[in-house]
Amino acid sequence: MDLHPSKQKDQHTGLRHTGKVGDLHGYGEPKRLETEASAGQHLNSPNYTPPLDLNFPLPGEKGPACLVKVYENWDCFKVNDILEVYGILSVDPVLSILNNEERESSLLDPMESMDTLEEQRVHSPPASLVPRIHVILAQKLQHINPLLPAFLKEEENKSFISGFMSELSPVRAELLGFLTHALLGDSLAAEYLILHLISTVYTRRDVLPLGKFTVNLSGCPRNSTFTEHIYQIIQHLVPASFRLQMTIENMNLLKLIPHKDYTANRLVSGILQLSNNTSLVIDETQLEQGQLDTPGVHNVTALGNLITWQKVDYDFNYHQMEFPCNINVLITSEGRSLLPSDCQVHLQPQIIPPNMEEYMSSLLTAVLPSVLNKFRIYLTVLRLLDYSISDEITKAVEDDFVEMRKNDPQSITADDLHRLLVVARFLSLSAGQTTLSRERWLRAKQLESLRKTRLQQQKCVNGNEL
Repeated sequence: MDLHPSKQKDQHTGLRHTGKVGDLHGYGEPKRLETEASAGQHLNSPNYTPPLDLNFPLPGEKGPACLVKVYENWDCFKVNDILEVYGILSVDPVLSILNNEERESSLLDPMESMDTLEEQRVHSPPASLVPRIHVILAQKLQHINPLLPAFLKEEENKSFISGFMSELSPVRAELLGFLTHALLGDSLAAEYLILHLISTVYTRRDVLPLGKFTVNLSGCPRNSTFTEHIYQIIQHLVPASFRLQMTIENMNLLKLIPHKDYTANRLVSGILQLSNNTSLVIDETQLEQGQLDTPGVHNVTALGNLITWQKVDYDFNYHQMEFPCNINVLITSEGRSLLPSDCQVHLQPQIIPPNMEEYMSSLLTAVLPSVLNKFRIYLTVLRLLDYSISDEITKAVEDDFVEMRKNDPQSITADDLHRLLVVARFLSLSAGQTTLSRERWLRAKQLESLRKTRLQQQKCVNGNEL
């Protein structure tokens, strides 16, 4: 493919080192511990084994890993659930020695254990390298924002939401100004970025995920640091994020899809094994002409499925297993992205800073930590609000759409109506309104008209489709 521009159940989990709920601290860098664990072993020794793979989903992760042992109700947890765990932490190396002795004795009797050496090694790593947590209580979390109560919808926390909602308008105005500066003075792009950041899949109708809002920010400078700086801005606003540089080399070499290792009897993590509401920024500005090999084609297909269907098909060699997800995807590109999106916004910079590094750095420095925390609370709270449309407004929207079709039957489609409803939904929520009003519907139509006009102007300037 060519591309241009009480059963005991163990959960071997790589905890993200992001300062969020569930992190472990004080047990040292895994690389250092790994070196210590293998100290005294000789490379030429027949007993030498390679360093243990901690199975982190994202490349370059250096946070702690742990082995979580769940003794009851383990079947209610799903892949990529975010859990808060209370339990007994065990880092005693004696347990590893005892485990090794049990393993050696079981090898004498093949009927005692059917596990392979590799499986035993992976499932029972040294406790000094991978601590154990024996779970007493585990509960799913609605979010991982440490600035908020864990369960916002509980009765005792509703006062927190109502108090924050009363000061929502100035927070939105400040966030819009902040993102406008980050997007080089483009207030329309900043409006759509806010809608993107609060979007979330709220339900599924058959296979169609409703509420996803993947934005393709086109017009970004090629091979510049602009996307990297935009990602850094987003990193400061959301609890979990990852930037994927979409180059030919990365597409051919990176492991995006988790796959089953039958030798070790475990799931080997892939980059798309992300928790819900993770912000995934795909940087397409570094994509050059080149040839995709078979893994590269599979990776691009996986990204397309993630965006379109909000699902990842895990590879079990003999079959694929579909896992639903809820990932916010922002694609930055020079022209129109090769990947699908729900909305393309073409960037129109109003200012060109002589030094992008200094400009973005000063932008972050100028924001007070208290203001930044308000932005973080704002983006998390709005994702969790309920939303509805009254029968009266539904009838008005239907009539309005019929009228739009009469005036311009060629360019107004059912997809346009769907996108308008999504924009209107998150526009309402961004203002703290949990139901659609006539005013917000008209504002959504205005934003969409401005966005489409800009795309049409750019198409005329370039003489080809974006």
